[in-house]
Amino acid sequence: MITEELYRELKKITEEEARILNGDTKIETAIYMSQEAAVEDAYIVDAKKLLDAGKLIQVRPHTRFVHFPKHTHNYIEVIYMCCGTTHHVIDGEDVWLREGEMLFLNQKAEQEIYPASEDDIAVNFIILPEFFDYVLRMIGEEKNLLRDFVIDCLTGENEEAGYMHFKVAGILPIQNLVENLIWSIWNRQPNRRSINQATMGLLFLQLMSHMERMQTNTENRGRRLLIEVYAYIEENYRDGELTELAALLNYDVCWLSKEIKKRTGRNYTDLVQEKRLNQAAYLLQNTAMSVMDIGLSVGYDNLSYFHRIFQRQYGVTPRRYRVGRINAEKQL
Repeated sequence: MITEELYRELKKITEEEARILNGDTKIETAIYMSQEAAVEDAYIVDAKKLLDAGKLIQVRPHTRFVHFPKHTHNYIEVIYMCCGTTHHVIDGEDVWLREGEMLFLNQKAEQEIYPASEDDIAVNFIILPEFFDYVLRMIGEEKNLLRDFVIDCLTGENEEAGYMHFKVAGILPIQNLVENLIWSIWNRQPNRRSINQATMGLLFLQLMSHMERMQTNTENRGRRLLIEVYAYIEENYRDGELTELAALLNYDVCWLSKEIKKRTGRNYTDLVQEKRLNQAAYLLQNTAMSVMDIGLSVGYDNLSYFHRIFQRQYGVTPRRYRVGRINAEKQL
């Protein structure tokens, strides 16, 4: 999905790769690690070695022909497979990244990479957590696993290592956004920080619509369960029932209800209501639908109840919310 011109640039043999092809079979740690990052036998790839001073994001072609031993990163890494395949072992699990797929790694994930061939072209994004501040504002407050992943990376509160593997090769908007992001960073486009952050935000919004194509650590049962719960709510927030979800997942409904509460701090009804109200707010801001039609479209037959809970969530009635957003846009 990458342009021919950029593909030719990414496929070029680098100085590091030429050295490897000439018989040096190990990575040169000085390229990736500062002295303080190489503690004992623990390889920690250091953002200071890969990012230009003052930059929050950089791209570099994945180094082929060599085995990368187990290592972690002190930044968020995103890998996009332009063509071919790469074989990773992440937290002890085999992950095959194929053309058009993306891999997100948090700072605690332990990664090992097997040698790639000349035609296996991947791009590594080196990203400091603060780059995602703007992205989080774009994607809003709605609970989802991609947002949780970024917040975990920002705060360091999640002690579990983790990755997210998006099998999105067939999703054209995602492919176009990734390509635009690579092109902008590679060509040092003017005003690229704001452009890149906006592009990443749009990419996240697209990925959030395809969470069913995401895979993560198999031992993390709770995260996998939430993927299934949120995917169901995304598709069925108007009339989906917990009993139907439990039947689809082959879980006891009481057990599932308790697990959702334990892992999110909210019950199933709260999650559905949040999705409905977020969708209602989006329709108020972006369509000319009447307030009544919007309430009905998101699943509220009782319009008085819709007005009441919307005001409780946003502090204003649906009509005032729409007027306020329109006036705010006029002032921009």
